[in-house]
Amino acid sequence: MLIRPIAGSVLMMLLLGLILCKTVLADASKLQISSPAISQGATIPIQFTCSGEDQSPPLNWTGIPSNAKSLVLIVEDPDAPSGTFVHWVVYDIPPTSSGSASGAVAGQPGLNSTGKAAYMGPCPPPGNPHHYHFELFSLDMMLNLNAPPRVQTVRAAMQGHIIQSVELVGIFGR
Repeated sequence: MLIRPIAGSVLMMLLLGLILCKTVLADASKLQISSPAISQGATIPIQFTCSGEDQSPPLNWTGIPSNAKSLVLIVEDPDAPSGTFVHWVVYDIPPTSSGSASGAVAGQPGLNSTGKAAYMGPCPPPGNPHHYHFELFSLDMMLNLNAPPRVQTVRAAMQGHIIQSVELVGIFGR
């Protein structure tokens, strides 16, 4: 009589182990973005802002889906007084890329809110700190847009092709 409850317990333990293993493997393949210079929700160091060298921060990404054909990076400030301000757009980033060094990222540049195809660091007016969203998208296609497009064009082209997305948020105030 004791054999059946023990066998049932062993079977339950094996099933639980498989579920836990699958959960760990699923998390390992989840798209993630990080930076050695910016922690989630922390202040963006001055060298990456208009008060410093205005250089893009180094970024790392992992967990790119195997069916991704390209990545898109969009950096925006939704706290800007006149509405969301676009600081950086880069599309058609190779999915084999694991991030960007400070000041450079592989891919095609889009236009920021000043009309330049370049990174523009945080530069809020004096007052409350603003939130800067570094959004990374994995897509099932290359966008192949006529460069340099506005962020609205990039977002419209991405519709229906986003596999995963993730964001890193930093803050900066003056």
